[in-house]
Amino acid sequence: MAPTDHSPFHPRRSLRREVPSTVGLVADARDFAAMRGYRSFAFDDHEDYLRQVDALLRSLAAEGIHTTVALFDPDEYAEYCAESGLDPDTPAARTRYTAELAGAGTGLPYSGQPIDELVPLLVDEAVRQATWEYATMLLAGLGQCADCGEDIGQASFEQAGRVVKRLLDGAGPGRHHLVCSIPTEDEQLIAVLHADTTDGGAAGREGIDFVTVLAVGIALSGTGGVVLRSSREGSSDRVHGWRLDGGKLVPLTAAAVFNAYCTDADTGEPVAPEPGVEYCPGYRVDDPHPHH
Repeated sequence: MAPTDHSPFHPRRSLRREVPSTVGLVADARDFAAMRGYRSFAFDDHEDYLRQVDALLRSLAAEGIHTTVALFDPDEYAEYCAESGLDPDTPAARTRYTAELAGAGTGLPYSGQPIDELVPLLVDEAVRQATWEYATMLLAGLGQCADCGEDIGQASFEQAGRVVKRLLDGAGPGRHHLVCSIPTEDEQLIAVLHADTTDGGAAGREGIDFVTVLAVGIALSGTGGVVLRSSREGSSDRVHGWRLDGGKLVPLTAAAVFNAYCTDADTGEPVAPEPGVEYCPGYRVDDPHPHH
């Protein structure tokens, strides 16, 4: 007897497992309210919508289907439909937009995370992507040095890469958490880098993002800084800090690192130091090469 469509051995079901899937997720209540303006959007309660998405993701995973989850932005969706001549109040338009999100590489692979864990991960990924795009745009728009003709953005990116290598080399073996904060005219750029130098692990995409944001600070010769926290088995965590000055990272004193780490950024009030953490001066990481 030939297998039925519902049989796990049916060729079409086998083929279905080899077709990747993308789910566009409306993450917050404000965006959900915007989507409710479309009559073809079938949900009227955000919490119920999230439960339904969670069930869909689990069912796709149970079938062995690789699924990417992408943040569905109603404003960008409306712009996309206007530019593409699509009626936004149709499932077909939402499907096409979601496929575009997948092609842009802005989603996350679903690996069984509960929906309340998946949503903040998606938001973080969207912020990371937006930060990288904005930083890249700034670097690309700086043009060439009037004195030597070198591309300023590219030179700053290369310099930032050398500085990050010195940061990690100086930190030694261990697990390192770095945060770079660069204020610009329109945005506060923040990049985070996790690196484990014990086994020489590569930083991957996080490393590119971090170098790009630091390169903006170097190129603009503005303010900003870097904080590095290192952990090693059997030792206290160590925190080092640097501030940007004239396109170079200048080491902070141990007292300055303590004050920065133990002050509430919003209120300016003191915060109790963490037990088992050493607040250490920065070390020299500046680049002897001239920058633009």
